[in-house]
Amino acid sequence: MANEIIKTDLLIVGAGPAGAALACFLSSYGRKGIIISAASGTAHTPRAHITNMAALECLRDIGLDRQCIDAGAAGNHMVHTRWCHSMAGDEYARLYSWGNDPKRKGDYDAASPCDHVDLPQTELEPILTRRAIHTGWTLRFDTSFVSFTRPEPDVIISEVKDNLSGKTYKIQSRFLFGCDGARSQVIRELKIPLIKKPGQGLALNVLLKADLSHLVKNRTGNLHWVFQPEKEHPAWGWACIVRMVRPWDEWMFIFLPPPGADVKGDDMIASNEEYIARVKQFIGDESVDVEIKDVSKWMINETVAEYYSDGNIFCLGDAVHRHPPFNGLGSNTCIQDAFNLAWKLDYVMSRRAGPSLLDTYSTERQPVGVDIITRANQGLRDHALWMKSIGMLEPDLEKRKAILAEFEDKGEVGRKRRQEFQAGIENTGTEFHGLGIEMNQQYRSNAVYHGDEPEAPALPEDAVRERLISSYPGMRLPHAWLNTRKPGKQFSTIDLAGHGRFCLLTGPGGHKWKEAAANAAEAVGVDIVSYSIGWKEDYEDVYFDWAKRREVEEDGCVLVRPDRFVAWRSKSMISNPQEKLEKVLRKVLCL
Repeated sequence: MANEIIKTDLLIVGAGPAGAALACFLSSYGRKGIIISAASGTAHTPRAHITNMAALECLRDIGLDRQCIDAGAAGNHMVHTRWCHSMAGDEYARLYSWGNDPKRKGDYDAASPCDHVDLPQTELEPILTRRAIHTGWTLRFDTSFVSFTRPEPDVIISEVKDNLSGKTYKIQSRFLFGCDGARSQVIRELKIPLIKKPGQGLALNVLLKADLSHLVKNRTGNLHWVFQPEKEHPAWGWACIVRMVRPWDEWMFIFLPPPGADVKGDDMIASNEEYIARVKQFIGDESVDVEIKDVSKWMINETVAEYYSDGNIFCLGDAVHRHPPFNGLGSNTCIQDAFNLAWKLDYVMSRRAGPSLLDTYSTERQPVGVDIITRANQGLRDHALWMKSIGMLEPDLEKRKAILAEFEDKGEVGRKRRQEFQAGIENTGTEFHGLGIEMNQQYRSNAVYHGDEPEAPALPEDAVRERLISSYPGMRLPHAWLNTRKPGKQFSTIDLAGHGRFCLLTGPGGHKWKEAAANAAEAVGVDIVSYSIGWKEDYEDVYFDWAKRREVEEDGCVLVRPDRFVAWRSKSMISNPQEKLEKVLRKVLCL
C-alpha cells in the first residue's frame, strides 16, 4: 500500500488563479484531474483584485463571469484613484480609473463586452475552486509538490507530501502543471532559467478592518495614494497606497519604504501598535477603530521565465511571471495563460491536433509575460515624476517642507511646481487606463496562419493606453454588439466564438464559406460553427460596428480559434474556400 501510485492524466500544482482557472477551463471540455496545493485553503488575504476585461472574457466563455461580477465591487467604487494627505484630509489630485474616464469610455466600450471589476482574490479563488470541484476535479490542500521523475515522455511521477501527516506519496500523470506561485518548486525542479532585473524594493501589506464609510462619499475610489512630505516617517512607512478591499470597512494599507532603502534593516520591522499608529495617521481620523487582520511583506520583482514548458510539463501564472500589482495585470495574466493552454491540451488529448500544438503555449504566452512584468514595474516607476515634484524623493525634511511651500507661491516658482505635479499625476494614466497592455496581445506561432499576411499591423504609438482593434491573425476577435432581425437581447461577436470550437464569421455573399467550413471541419475532425453577419443574415450588425472592425469584405471571412484569437482571415471570397480552410486548420492544429 505504501508504494501504491495514484494515477491521473492531469496534475495541477497550485490552486490559485492560474491552477484553479486551468481546472475550470479543462472541465469545460470534460477533463478531470487532481489539484494539490501547499496552502491550507483558498487565499486568506485579498492579494490580486482588479479583474480586467480580458480575463472576464475568458471566464465568460464558461459562464463564470456573472458570479465574479456579483461577488466584486464594480462601477462607482472604482471610478477614481486619489492622491491625498490622509483619507479624511486634503486631496491633492484624482484621476479617473479603469475605464471610468468619460473621454475614454468609448474606447473601453469598443474593446470588450465586459467591464473591469474589483474582485479580491479571497472571492475569486472560491468561485474557481468550487466550479472545479463540482465538475469532477479532486482538490487536496495542505499537500506540497516535492519532486518529479519522467521515466517516459508521457509518464510523470510526482512525489507529494501531505503536510498534516508528514507522509509522502506518488502521483503518476501524463501532464503536470506548475501553478505554484512565485516560489514555484516545479520551476526549480525543471531548472527553467529566470530572467531577472533588479527589484524595486519591499512592500508591506497591512490588511485591516476600519469603517471609513463616513469618508468616502466625496472620495470615491478603490486606490488612494497617501503621503505626508512635511512629516518624518518610519523607514517602512514612507508612503502608502490605501486599497479598498470591501466597501467600505475592509482595507489594505500597502506601505512603501523610500526608494533605495535598506529593506533588510532592523528599522523595517515594526509592531502591530506601530502599524496601527501609522494607519491612523494616514486615515486622519483618530475616532476610527482599526483592527489588523494580517501583515505580510513582499519584494517588488521583475522576473520572467525564459520559457514556460518542458515536454509535458507546463508552468503558468506567478510561477513564470513575477511583478508588482501596478496596472492590475497579475491574476488576469494567470487566467489568460490557463485559457490559452486549455483548448490546446484538450485538442491534443483528443487527437484533434498534433502534439506540437502544445509548444505554442510557451511561444505565445512567454512574450506576454515579458510585456506585463516590464509594464507593471514601469507602472511603479511612472509615479516617480509626481513624487519628485512634491518633494517625496528628498530625504531631508526641511527641504521637503520648502518644496511643499513652493506650491503656495502665486508666481513662476509655484506655477512650475504645480505644472510638474500635474504632469506627474497624468503620467500615471499608463497604469489606470492601460487598455492597450491589457488587450493588444499579438500571437505569432504555428497555431496562427500568417502565410497570407506575414506583416503584422503596427500597434498604436501609445500601445500601453490605446487598443488596436483588428481581425489580423494572432489578435483578439474584435467585439461588436449584434442582434436578431426582430430585436432580442443583444450579444457580442465574442459570444459567437469560443466554447471549445472554431468559429467562422462571414457576411452577405459569403455562404460558400459556411459550406466550406462544414466540409473542412468533417475532413479535419474538428467542430466549426459558422455565422453570417449583416443585412438579413444570421445576425444583424445593428450598430455597424462589425462592418467597421472586421477588416474584410462582406464575402470574406474571419476564422477564430477556440480561445477567441483570430487564426486566419480572407479579405474576400476565393475560388477554393474548402481547400484553403483545410490547409489553414491543419497548419493551426499542427497536423
